[in-house]
Amino acid sequence: MRDIEYHRFNVFGDIVAIEGSPGDWVAWLVGADGKRRPADFIVPGFLAREELCEYLADLFHESATPWNGSVFEIE
Repeated sequence: MRDIEYHRFNVFGDIVAIEGSPGDWVAWLVGADGKRRPADFIVPGFLAREELCEYLADLFHESATPWNGSVFEIE
């Protein structure tokens, strides 16, 4: 049985949560009220945990602005 991981990222000002494990990732968009809704994108199963942040940056790079120009994991 695999351990379920939960990661949150600030993606150019938006919060994205990814849960599951390599091979079975599920993405959620997190609203300002903390409620989650299914994301309209897929996280490839072959990505390792260490690759999630870079994947999100590549996927949403057009959303970058001068005041929200990075993607980082929220501890």
